[in-house]
Amino acid sequence: MLRSSRGLARLLHQSCLWLSVISLIGVTGLLAFPIETNAETLQEVMARKPDIVNGKKVYQLCATCHLSTGWGKKDGTFPVIASQHRNIILKEMVDVLSRKRQNPTMFPFIDPKLLGGWQSIADVAAYVDQLPPDPNPGTGSGENIKRGAEIYQQKCVVCHGSSAEGDNEKFYPRLRGQHYGYLKRELEFIQGGFRKNADPVMLTQLKTLSAEEIDAVADYLSRLMQQ
Repeated sequence: MLRSSRGLARLLHQSCLWLSVISLIGVTGLLAFPIETNAETLQEVMARKPDIVNGKKVYQLCATCHLSTGWGKKDGTFPVIASQHRNIILKEMVDVLSRKRQNPTMFPFIDPKLLGGWQSIADVAAYVDQLPPDPNPGTGSGENIKRGAEIYQQKCVVCHGSSAEGDNEKFYPRLRGQHYGYLKRELEFIQGGFRKNADPVMLTQLKTLSAEEIDAVADYLSRLMQQ
């Protein structure tokens, strides 16, 4: 009983320390966020020569949510970021910092002052880019995969590629092998206007889709790694 009590006390102590760290991160992040970032900021960060070794060190903070592998969580709470194009990672980070994309969970973790400046952001994006993709992401029911493939070919393939590989230079994200839950949520956010940093062309394409069709596309994309 005494040993169990000590173990519980140790666990509670560690939990309190962790919560204190998160609270500190949140406070410093809210105080230190740049008021405005823009296209010039993104271009400047993209032009920096990345240091993968430093990117790995910086990524330890990201691993809190995205795991050491960069595979996130299969329920889609946190997306797969491993193997995502470097320019996409940079763009999304800049968009969150500028509040163009609302992501309160990610907000305090990507403050340049916390990570070590814009160079560290360039470094961590390059590190994430070279991580191996999740070979077994979370998937949907599998009931409408054929319909999802048809919709993808009609509305998505021109930008995202025949295998949903995306395009780093054109800022089209890699979609293949992403968690179904994350894909469905973000497609719904874009369609509903909640996520405001999406390509206008994509918004136009999504406007015509039903909830069932969005579900089908998300499920199809999540399974491409298994084909």
